Amino acid sequence: MLKFLKLVKEYLSIKFKKYDSKIPYAIIIAVALAIVILGIKFFVELTESLHTDVLANSDTIISEYIASFRTPVLTKYFTFITDVGDIWGYLIVFIICTILFYRFFKRWKYPLQLSLILILALSSNLFLKQLINRARPTLEHLVTVKTLSYPSGHAMTAMAFYGFLIYLIFTFKFKKVLKFTIITLLGFLILSIGISRIYLGVHFPSDILGGFAAGFIWVVFCILVLNIFKIFREDPAT
Repeated sequence: MLKFLKLVKEYLSIKFKKYDSKIPYAIIIAVALAIVILGIKFFVELTESLHTDVLANSDTIISEYIASFRTPVLTKYFTFITDVGDIWGYLIVFIICTILFYRFFKRWKYPLQLSLILILALSSNLFLKQLINRARPTLEHLVTVKTLSYPSGHAMTAMAFYGFLIYLIFTFKFKKVLKFTIITLLGFLILSIGISRIYLGVHFPSDILGGFAAGFIWVVFCILVLNIFKIFREDPAT
């Protein structure tokens, strides 16, 4: 079965290259567009249900359950993780990524793409917070917060920035074991940043879910735009 699937894949690759090298990019664009539309639909429906009793009860149950695990060690860990998901954390990671990208690829486009998606996520999050105007949870806050609650800026930015970084790493050509390890760690970091905001008492679970959804929309949207650029280039393979 695996051999058959491999033969099919090779056959399709040959056909794509023979007839139109832009077809794979067109497929990616179509899929990405569908995901963006579905993502926006999910975000809108979640936002409309913020004041329902069902969601309020779910938020309370999940928040209290996560808060029940509070210990001095976990508090230190999640405080550190939430700092990693703050602006200074992204600045440090961005500088490290810029150095590595230029060291191994001699390209500035990757840092530019990362900075663009970071700016888009941060600016749109501020706009959405003001538009939706949801107050923070009444649970004890273990860290200081000054902005509104929905969607979570930490969750949204983590998904957008580290999610797009996962996409870039997935496209790079290096050892699969190393690639899998880095992607797994980044995925765990995204999840940890989201959980940290609930643990520290500064966000509802639905804030995190909304933030992840909005950040994911930005990731797929940027992938969509990049592939549109590629499809209009003379040689998409370069």
